[in-house]
Order: sequence, then C-alpha cells, then structure tokens
Amino acid sequence: MQSVTRGGVPVEVGGEFPTAGNTAPAFTLTDSELKELSLSDFSGRRKVLNIIPSVDTRTCAMSTRKFNEYASGLDNTAVLIVSADLPFAQSRFCGAEGLDRVVTLSCFRHPEFRESYGVALQSGVMAGLCARAVIVIDEQDRIVHAELVSEIKNEPDYEAAIEALKS
Repeated sequence: MQSVTRGGVPVEVGGEFPTAGNTAPAFTLTDSELKELSLSDFSGRRKVLNIIPSVDTRTCAMSTRKFNEYASGLDNTAVLIVSADLPFAQSRFCGAEGLDRVVTLSCFRHPEFRESYGVALQSGVMAGLCARAVIVIDEQDRIVHAELVSEIKNEPDYEAAIEALKS
C-alpha cells in the first residue's frame, strides 16, 4: 500500500497507481447532468485527469482554475476534473467561477475508480475521498504522465503534465 501525507501526517492510499507506458484503466464516472461517462466517451482525444479530494478546498479550487486556463490552449484534449464531490457541488463551483473548459466527473456512484486509479484515501480525516493526482492519457489510452502528489496540500506539477501532452 502506498501513502501520501496531509500536513506531514501519513495517509494510506489504496489501489495501484497507474504508471506511464501502461494502458489507462477503464472507468465510468458521473457528469454534472448525472449522466454516466466512461473513458471510451473521450476516445481519440488526449485526456488530462486532474484528480482532487474536493472542489471545496483551496488547493483543489486552484488546480481546477489552473487546468481550466490550460484547457483553452490544448487541441484535441479533454480536461477532466475528478473527485468524490456530488455533481451538484462540482457544477456550482464551476458556474460560480466561470470555468467552462473542464469537464467535472464524480466518483460518488463509482468508488471502484479510486481503487483502479490508486487514489483511494483510506485513513485519516479524508478517508473515502481521492488523493491528489494528475494523469495524462494519449489518444490510444496509454498513460504518458502520472503524478501522485506526495503532500495532499500541494499543487501538482502543471508544467510536467502539459509538457507530456506535447510529446
């Protein structure tokens, strides 16, 4: 089992975090209209999965805003914000912030996503939520970049994710 920290305190993370070079695990998640979307719905496009604990936290809000900015300059790329938040909360946040270039997806109906992507927080006060991670997937669903952020309170390495899209 892997771990990350929250304020320096270790937090257990369940599942197996994917690595670059491997095929992305299939997933089904719920969108803002309560429709089920899967990895195959983004077939033929590059995907950036910005996996976050909750849009209602400062760092998650910042990374969602930042990836929304990046999305405007990315061709043939879907930027997916994934959390355990209810779709209503995700929509409310993006609407209030004017974020319209990202797709919010919730794993509230699909907890298997947290395990299959190795982001299942299993201990501490955030147990049941997703660890912070960024996964970049190419048009053939191969992982080209994967970062499990070691300290939950830290932002991901945006530049590394965007650079992986250029490769």
